[in-house]
Amino acid sequence: MRVAAERFQRSKDTIHRQFKRVLTALCGLSPRIIRPSSRGETPPEILNSPKYYPYFEKCIGAIDGTHVAAWAPAQKQTSYRGRKVLITQNVMCACSFDMMFTFVYTGWEGTANDSRVFTDAVLRPENEFPFPEEGYYYVVDAGYTNMPGFLAPYRGERYHLRDYRGPRRAPRGPIELFNYRHSSLRNIIERCFGVLKARFPILKLMPNYPPRRQRRIPIACCVLHNFIRREARRDRLFEEFQVEDIIVEGEDMATPNLDMSPENIAQMTNIRDKIAQDLWRDFTQGS
Repeated sequence: MRVAAERFQRSKDTIHRQFKRVLTALCGLSPRIIRPSSRGETPPEILNSPKYYPYFEKCIGAIDGTHVAAWAPAQKQTSYRGRKVLITQNVMCACSFDMMFTFVYTGWEGTANDSRVFTDAVLRPENEFPFPEEGYYYVVDAGYTNMPGFLAPYRGERYHLRDYRGPRRAPRGPIELFNYRHSSLRNIIERCFGVLKARFPILKLMPNYPPRRQRRIPIACCVLHNFIRREARRDRLFEEFQVEDIIVEGEDMATPNLDMSPENIAQMTNIRDKIAQDLWRDFTQGS
C-alpha cells in the first residue's frame, strides 16, 4: 500500500479502498472469464500435434495445485505452513492448452494436500466444477487417482521432465514413454502458474489481509491472467513460458493419493494402458 500510495500520490486509505473495489469487481467477472470454452472437443493444440494426437485426443486440459503466499496470525500459522515451511495457501486450478485458467479453487491452508483440496473442489455442487463430457478427461499428476475424467501417470516410474533430460535418458518402454508424454502435456498447468506468479508479486508476499480477501486475490489474478492472454497474444510473459517442455521450478511436485473404487480405477487404467501401447508401437516403428 505504501508503494502504491507514493507512486500515485494518494493516501494509503484511498489506495486501500480502491484496491478492495477493484478486487470485488474482478472476482465478480470470474464466472464469465474463468470457464472452459468446451468440455467435449479435442483442443487444437493436441489435434495439430503428432506428439499427442491421436493418443490424447480426449484430453481437454490439466489440473494441479500450487502454493501462494498467505498471512496468518501467530496462533494459526501452523496449519498454513506448507511447502518449504512457508505460510501458504493451497490453490487448485484447471487450465486449457491455450494457457487459460478454466477453474480456480482457493482458501485451503498450506498443510492441506492436493488430493484433499481436489475432493472438496469437485464434490461441492456450489463450486460448479467443470467436469468433462463422458470419455474426456484432464491430465493430473501422480498425487491424484487415475479415474474417469482424470488421467494420471504410472506411479513408481520416471515421470517428471527433468528425469528425461540429458544423453541416454530417452524413454525405455511403453510406460516410460507414456509418462514422458503425459508430463509434457501436463506441463501446461505449471507454465500457467509460472506466468501467474511472475506477473503478480502479491502471490509471493501476501500483506496481512483478512482470510476472505486473501482467498479472493488469486481468483482476481487469474481473471487478469485470462484477460491478458485473450487480448494480448504477444505478451512478454506468455511468450517466455510458451516453450512446451520448460521446467518451472517449484511446481513439479507430487502429492498423496486419493482412494477411489476399484471399478473406476480399472476403467481409466485400461485407457492409460492403451495409450501407452499405441505410443510405444508408433515410437518404435518410426525409429
